[in-house]
Amino acid sequence: MKILFIIPYPPGESPSQRFRFEQYLDILKQRGHTLYLAPFLPPQRWRLFYQRGNTFARIGMIFRGFARRVGLLLSASQYDRVFIHREAAPVGPPIIEWFLAKALRKKIIYDYDDAIWMTDKINESTLERTLRWRSKVSSICRWSHKVSCGNEYLRQYALRFNANAILNPTTIDTEGLHNPSVQQPAAKDSHQIVIGWTGSHSTLKYLYLLKDVLLQVQEKFPEASLLVIADRPPEFQLPRLIFREWSPETEIADLMTADIGIMPLPDDEWSKGKCGFKALQYMALNMPAVASPVGVNTTIIQHMENGCLCRTDDEWLAALEMLIADAELRKRLGRAGRQTVIDRYSVSSNTSTFLSLFE
Repeated sequence: MKILFIIPYPPGESPSQRFRFEQYLDILKQRGHTLYLAPFLPPQRWRLFYQRGNTFARIGMIFRGFARRVGLLLSASQYDRVFIHREAAPVGPPIIEWFLAKALRKKIIYDYDDAIWMTDKINESTLERTLRWRSKVSSICRWSHKVSCGNEYLRQYALRFNANAILNPTTIDTEGLHNPSVQQPAAKDSHQIVIGWTGSHSTLKYLYLLKDVLLQVQEKFPEASLLVIADRPPEFQLPRLIFREWSPETEIADLMTADIGIMPLPDDEWSKGKCGFKALQYMALNMPAVASPVGVNTTIIQHMENGCLCRTDDEWLAALEMLIADAELRKRLGRAGRQTVIDRYSVSSNTSTFLSLFE
Protein backbone atom coordinates (compact mmCIF):
# COMPACT_ATOMS: atom_id res chain seq x y z
CA MET A 1 0.00 0.00 0.00
CA LYS A 2 1.20 3.51 -0.83
CA ILE A 3 0.41 6.02 1.92
CA LEU A 4 0.65 9.80 1.65
CA PHE A 5 1.19 11.66 4.94
CA ILE A 6 0.04 15.30 4.74
CA ILE A 7 1.54 16.95 7.79
CA PRO A 8 1.90 20.49 9.19
CA TYR A 9 5.58 20.30 10.16
CA PRO A 10 8.75 18.72 8.76
CA PRO A 11 9.45 15.25 10.20
CA GLY A 12 11.23 15.26 13.56
CA GLU A 13 10.32 18.86 14.40
CA SER A 14 7.04 18.48 16.29
CA PRO A 15 6.30 16.37 19.39
CA SER A 16 2.71 16.02 18.19
CA GLN A 17 3.86 14.34 14.99
CA ARG A 18 6.61 12.30 16.60
CA PHE A 19 4.32 10.71 19.17
CA ARG A 20 1.16 10.45 17.05
CA PHE A 21 2.58 8.67 14.00
CA GLU A 22 6.29 9.17 13.25
CA GLN A 23 7.36 6.51 15.72
CA TYR A 24 5.21 3.99 13.80
CA LEU A 25 6.66 4.73 10.35
CA ASP A 26 9.31 2.00 10.51
CA ILE A 27 6.62 -0.51 11.49
CA LEU A 28 4.56 0.48 8.44
CA LYS A 29 7.62 0.07 6.22
CA GLN A 30 8.33 -3.34 7.72
CA ARG A 31 4.77 -4.34 6.77
CA GLY A 32 5.61 -3.53 3.16
CA HIS A 33 3.96 -0.12 2.86
CA THR A 34 5.50 2.72 0.85
CA LEU A 35 5.33 6.11 2.59
CA TYR A 36 5.67 9.71 1.45
CA LEU A 37 5.71 12.54 4.02
CA ALA A 38 4.62 15.97 2.79
CA PRO A 39 5.04 18.88 5.24
CA PHE A 40 3.45 22.25 4.50
CA LEU A 41 6.91 23.84 4.36
CA PRO A 42 10.42 22.35 4.05
CA PRO A 43 12.59 22.47 7.23
CA GLN A 44 14.51 25.66 6.48
CA ARG A 45 11.40 27.68 5.62
CA TRP A 46 9.44 26.18 8.53
CA ARG A 47 12.03 27.43 11.03
CA LEU A 48 11.92 30.93 9.51
CA PHE A 49 8.12 30.90 9.53
CA TYR A 50 7.96 30.42 13.30
CA GLN A 51 10.43 33.18 14.10
CA ARG A 52 8.96 36.39 15.48
CA GLY A 53 8.50 39.29 13.09
CA ASN A 54 8.95 39.12 9.32
CA THR A 55 5.21 39.29 8.64
CA PHE A 56 5.52 39.76 4.88
CA ALA A 57 8.04 36.94 4.60
CA ARG A 58 5.66 34.67 6.50
CA ILE A 59 2.78 35.57 4.19
CA GLY A 60 5.00 34.68 1.25
CA MET A 61 5.83 31.33 2.80
CA ILE A 62 2.13 30.55 3.27
CA PHE A 63 1.60 31.07 -0.45
CA ARG A 64 4.59 28.81 -1.16
CA GLY A 65 3.09 26.20 1.15
CA PHE A 66 -0.21 26.32 -0.73
CA ALA A 67 1.68 25.96 -4.00
CA ARG A 68 3.35 22.83 -2.62
CA ARG A 69 -0.06 21.46 -1.64
CA VAL A 70 -1.50 22.10 -5.12
CA GLY A 71 1.50 20.34 -6.63
CA LEU A 72 0.90 17.44 -4.29
CA LEU A 73 -2.65 17.03 -5.57
CA LEU A 74 -1.27 16.36 -9.04
CA SER A 75 0.42 13.19 -7.77
CA ALA A 76 -2.10 12.18 -5.09
CA SER A 77 -3.97 9.72 -7.33
CA GLN A 78 -1.15 7.19 -6.96
CA TYR A 79 -1.73 6.75 -3.20
CA ASP A 80 -4.03 4.16 -1.61
CA ARG A 81 -4.49 6.06 1.66
CA VAL A 82 -3.97 9.68 2.72
CA PHE A 83 -3.12 10.35 6.37
CA ILE A 84 -3.76 13.97 7.41
CA HIS A 85 -2.46 15.17 10.76
CA ARG A 86 -4.55 18.10 12.04
CA GLU A 87 -4.91 20.02 8.73
CA ALA A 88 -3.47 20.29 5.24
CA ALA A 89 -2.89 24.05 5.57
CA PRO A 90 -2.65 26.39 8.59
CA VAL A 91 -5.16 28.93 7.24
CA GLY A 92 -8.29 28.99 5.14
CA PRO A 93 -11.04 26.52 4.32
CA PRO A 94 -10.32 22.79 3.79
CA ILE A 95 -9.95 23.00 0.01
CA ILE A 96 -7.13 20.44 -0.16
CA GLU A 97 -9.03 17.97 2.00
CA TRP A 98 -12.22 18.45 -0.05
CA PHE A 99 -10.39 17.83 -3.33
CA LEU A 100 -8.77 14.67 -1.99
CA ALA A 101 -12.02 13.27 -0.62
CA LYS A 102 -14.53 14.40 -3.22
CA ALA A 103 -12.66 14.90 -6.49
CA LEU A 104 -10.01 12.17 -6.13
CA ARG A 105 -12.13 9.88 -3.92
CA LYS A 106 -9.21 9.17 -1.61
CA LYS A 107 -9.62 7.32 1.68
CA ILE A 108 -8.50 9.84 4.29
CA ILE A 109 -7.31 8.92 7.78
CA TYR A 110 -7.73 12.14 9.74
CA ASP A 111 -5.69 12.40 12.95
CA TYR A 112 -5.85 15.03 15.68
CA ASP A 113 -4.76 15.26 19.32
CA ASP A 114 -6.23 18.58 20.49
CA ALA A 115 -9.66 20.22 20.48
CA ILE A 116 -8.63 22.09 17.34
CA TRP A 117 -12.20 23.09 16.46
CA MET A 118 -11.85 25.70 19.25
CA THR A 119 -9.07 27.85 20.71
CA ASP A 120 -7.62 28.61 24.12
CA LYS A 121 -6.61 32.13 23.09
CA ILE A 122 -8.51 34.67 25.18
CA ASN A 123 -7.96 37.74 22.99
CA GLU A 124 -7.90 36.19 19.54
CA SER A 125 -8.66 38.76 16.84
CA THR A 126 -11.52 38.41 14.38
CA LEU A 127 -8.98 38.28 11.55
CA GLU A 128 -7.07 35.38 13.09
CA ARG A 129 -10.28 33.54 13.91
CA THR A 130 -11.42 33.92 10.30
CA LEU A 131 -8.08 32.84 8.84
CA ARG A 132 -7.82 29.78 11.06
CA TRP A 133 -11.24 28.56 9.87
CA ARG A 134 -11.57 26.06 12.74
CA SER A 135 -15.00 24.91 11.56
CA LYS A 136 -13.14 22.88 8.93
CA VAL A 137 -12.48 20.16 11.51
CA SER A 138 -16.07 18.93 11.38
CA SER A 139 -16.00 18.88 7.57
CA ILE A 140 -12.77 16.90 7.42
CA CYS A 141 -14.17 14.42 9.95
CA ARG A 142 -17.25 14.00 7.75
CA TRP A 143 -15.23 13.42 4.57
CA SER A 144 -12.76 10.97 6.12
CA HIS A 145 -12.62 7.20 5.83
CA LYS A 146 -11.52 7.00 9.48
CA VAL A 147 -10.83 9.54 12.21
CA SER A 148 -7.95 8.89 14.63
CA CYS A 149 -8.62 10.60 17.97
CA GLY A 150 -6.12 11.08 20.79
CA ASN A 151 -8.65 10.68 23.63
CA GLU A 152 -12.30 9.87 24.25
CA TYR A 153 -13.38 13.53 24.42
CA LEU A 154 -11.97 14.10 20.92
CA ARG A 155 -13.58 10.88 19.71
CA GLN A 156 -17.00 11.92 20.97
CA TYR A 157 -16.70 15.10 18.93
CA ALA A 158 -15.70 13.17 15.79
CA LEU A 159 -18.58 10.72 16.24
CA ARG A 160 -21.00 13.56 15.61
CA PHE A 161 -19.81 13.56 11.99
CA ASN A 162 -18.29 10.14 11.36
CA ALA A 163 -19.23 6.77 12.90
CA ASN A 164 -15.75 5.45 12.13
CA ALA A 165 -13.95 7.48 14.82
CA ILE A 166 -11.24 5.44 16.56
CA LEU A 167 -9.59 6.03 19.93
CA ASN A 168 -5.88 6.07 19.12
CA PRO A 169 -4.04 7.43 22.20
CA THR A 170 -0.81 9.37 22.05
CA THR A 171 1.87 6.82 22.88
CA ILE A 172 5.42 6.59 24.17
CA ASP A 173 8.33 4.50 22.93
CA THR A 174 9.10 2.82 26.27
CA GLU A 175 11.80 0.59 24.79
CA GLY A 176 14.14 2.77 22.76
CA LEU A 177 13.39 6.34 23.87
CA HIS A 178 11.57 6.85 27.19
CA ASN A 179 13.45 4.03 28.86
CA PRO A 180 15.53 4.83 31.96
CA SER A 181 17.40 1.54 31.50
CA VAL A 182 19.00 2.68 28.25
CA GLN A 183 19.10 6.48 28.65
CA GLN A 184 21.62 8.45 30.65
CA PRO A 185 20.45 11.53 32.60
CA ALA A 186 22.22 14.86 32.30
CA ALA A 187 24.39 15.96 35.20
CA LYS A 188 22.63 17.28 38.32
CA ASP A 189 23.31 18.17 41.93
CA SER A 190 22.62 14.98 43.91
CA HIS A 191 21.35 17.04 46.84
CA GLN A 192 18.61 18.68 44.78
CA ILE A 193 15.02 17.52 44.47
CA VAL A 194 14.00 18.66 41.01
CA ILE A 195 10.40 19.35 39.98
CA GLY A 196 10.26 19.10 36.20
CA TRP A 197 8.03 20.53 33.49
CA THR A 198 8.44 20.18 29.73
CA GLY A 199 6.48 21.85 26.96
CA SER A 200 6.44 24.73 24.48
CA HIS A 201 5.94 28.48 24.72
CA SER A 202 2.24 27.98 23.95
CA THR A 203 1.74 25.85 27.08
CA LEU A 204 3.98 27.79 29.48
CA LYS A 205 0.89 29.71 30.59
CA TYR A 206 -0.34 26.53 32.31
CA LEU A 207 2.85 26.36 34.36
CA TYR A 208 2.15 29.91 35.57
CA LEU A 209 -0.91 28.52 37.37
CA LEU A 210 1.48 27.03 39.94
CA LYS A 211 3.81 29.99 40.41
CA ASP A 212 2.68 30.70 43.98
CA VAL A 213 2.67 27.02 44.93
CA LEU A 214 6.18 26.50 43.58
CA LEU A 215 7.42 29.55 45.49
CA GLN A 216 5.95 28.17 48.72
CA VAL A 217 7.59 24.79 48.06
CA GLN A 218 10.99 26.39 47.53
CA GLU A 219 10.62 28.49 50.67
CA LYS A 220 9.97 25.36 52.73
CA PHE A 221 12.47 23.05 50.99
CA PRO A 222 15.86 24.66 50.20
CA GLU A 223 16.76 21.56 48.17
CA ALA A 224 13.79 21.94 45.82
CA SER A 225 14.29 23.48 42.36
CA LEU A 226 12.18 23.82 39.22
CA LEU A 227 13.39 22.53 35.85
CA VAL A 228 11.70 24.00 32.76
CA ILE A 229 12.39 22.44 29.35
CA ALA A 230 10.91 24.58 26.59
CA ASP A 231 11.71 26.62 23.50
CA ARG A 232 11.84 29.80 25.59
CA PRO A 233 12.26 30.50 29.33
CA PRO A 234 9.25 31.20 31.57
CA GLU A 235 8.32 34.79 32.36
CA PHE A 236 8.59 34.45 36.12
CA GLN A 237 11.39 34.07 38.60
CA LEU A 238 11.96 31.56 41.37
CA PRO A 239 14.93 31.31 43.73
CA ARG A 240 16.00 28.06 42.05
CA LEU A 241 14.90 27.88 38.42
CA ILE A 242 16.75 25.77 35.85
CA PHE A 243 15.98 26.40 32.19
CA ARG A 244 16.98 23.99 29.44
CA GLU A 245 16.19 24.82 25.84
CA TRP A 246 14.15 22.02 24.30
CA SER A 247 15.92 19.79 21.81
CA PRO A 248 14.95 16.31 20.61
CA GLU A 249 18.54 15.23 21.19
CA THR A 250 18.69 16.29 24.85
CA GLU A 251 15.08 16.36 26.08
CA ILE A 252 15.09 12.87 27.60
CA ALA A 253 18.47 13.30 29.32
CA ASP A 254 17.40 16.69 30.68
CA LEU A 255 14.00 15.40 31.83
CA MET A 256 15.59 12.45 33.62
CA THR A 257 17.27 14.88 36.03
CA ALA A 258 13.82 15.62 37.48
CA ASP A 259 12.48 13.70 40.48
CA ILE A 260 8.84 14.79 40.08
CA GLY A 261 6.92 15.78 36.94
CA ILE A 262 4.08 18.30 36.92
CA MET A 263 1.22 18.93 34.49
CA PRO A 264 -1.10 21.74 35.63
CA LEU A 265 -4.12 22.55 33.46
CA PRO A 266 -7.21 24.76 33.76
CA ASP A 267 -10.52 22.90 33.88
CA ASP A 268 -11.99 24.03 30.57
CA GLU A 269 -13.20 22.58 27.28
CA TRP A 270 -9.87 23.12 25.51
CA SER A 271 -7.94 21.25 28.20
CA LYS A 272 -10.32 18.30 27.96
CA GLY A 273 -8.88 17.75 24.49
CA LYS A 274 -5.35 17.32 25.84
CA CYS A 275 -3.95 13.80 25.56
CA GLY A 276 -1.88 13.68 28.76
CA PHE A 277 1.42 13.62 26.93
CA LYS A 278 3.45 15.38 29.62
CA ALA A 279 2.20 13.00 32.29
CA LEU A 280 2.95 9.99 30.06
CA GLN A 281 6.50 11.21 29.51
CA TYR A 282 7.13 11.57 33.24
CA MET A 283 5.57 8.22 34.05
CA ALA A 284 7.51 6.38 31.35
CA LEU A 285 10.74 7.62 32.98
CA ASN A 286 9.82 6.20 36.42
CA MET A 287 8.92 9.68 37.63
CA PRO A 288 5.81 10.37 39.74
CA ALA A 289 3.45 12.60 37.76
CA VAL A 290 1.39 15.25 39.52
CA ALA A 291 -1.40 16.52 37.27
CA SER A 292 -4.66 18.42 37.23
CA PRO A 293 -7.71 16.10 37.19
CA VAL A 294 -8.83 17.32 33.78
CA GLY A 295 -9.83 15.23 30.77
CA VAL A 296 -7.77 12.13 30.02
CA ASN A 297 -5.52 12.73 33.06
CA THR A 298 -8.22 11.13 35.22
CA THR A 299 -8.07 8.02 33.02
CA ILE A 300 -4.29 7.78 32.96
CA ILE A 301 -3.65 8.52 36.65
CA GLN A 302 -5.23 6.84 39.66
CA HIS A 303 -4.54 9.10 42.62
CA MET A 304 -1.81 7.77 44.94
CA GLU A 305 -1.58 4.53 42.93
CA ASN A 306 0.46 5.58 39.89
CA GLY A 307 0.63 9.36 40.38
CA CYS A 308 -1.20 12.27 41.98
CA LEU A 309 -4.20 14.35 40.90
CA CYS A 310 -4.51 17.85 42.37
CA ARG A 311 -7.23 20.44 41.81
CA THR A 312 -6.61 23.25 44.34
CA ASP A 313 -3.43 25.06 45.35
CA ASP A 314 -3.62 23.36 48.75
CA GLU A 315 -3.77 19.94 47.10
CA TRP A 316 -0.82 20.76 44.84
CA LEU A 317 1.20 22.02 47.79
CA ALA A 318 0.42 18.94 49.90
CA ALA A 319 1.28 16.52 47.07
CA LEU A 320 4.59 18.19 46.22
CA GLU A 321 5.62 18.46 49.87
CA MET A 322 4.78 14.78 50.41
CA LEU A 323 6.77 13.64 47.38
CA ILE A 324 9.77 15.82 48.19
CA ALA A 325 9.92 14.39 51.70
CA ASP A 326 9.37 10.72 50.78
CA ALA A 327 11.85 9.15 48.36
CA GLU A 328 10.24 5.71 48.66
CA LEU A 329 6.86 7.10 47.67
CA ARG A 330 8.44 8.72 44.62
CA LYS A 331 9.91 5.37 43.61
CA ARG A 332 6.67 3.45 44.17
CA LEU A 333 4.51 5.85 42.19
CA GLY A 334 7.17 6.13 39.50
CA ARG A 335 7.36 2.35 38.98
CA ALA A 336 3.58 2.03 38.89
CA GLY A 337 3.34 4.92 36.45
CA ARG A 338 5.85 3.38 34.05
CA GLN A 339 3.97 0.09 34.11
CA THR A 340 0.74 1.94 33.24
CA VAL A 341 2.41 3.48 30.20
CA ILE A 342 3.89 0.14 29.08
CA ASP A 343 0.54 -1.61 29.41
CA ARG A 344 -1.75 1.02 27.87
CA TYR A 345 0.09 3.96 26.31
CA SER A 346 3.20 2.51 24.67
CA VAL A 347 4.03 1.98 21.01
CA SER A 348 4.14 -1.80 21.56
CA SER A 349 0.72 -1.93 23.25
CA ASN A 350 -0.92 0.33 20.63
CA THR A 351 0.65 -0.94 17.38
CA SER A 352 -2.37 -3.02 16.37
CA THR A 353 -4.70 -0.05 16.85
CA PHE A 354 -2.48 2.20 14.76
CA LEU A 355 -2.17 -0.34 11.95
CA SER A 356 -5.94 -0.83 11.91
CA LEU A 357 -6.33 2.77 10.73
CA PHE A 358 -5.05 1.70 7.30
CA GLU A 359 -7.27 -1.34 6.86
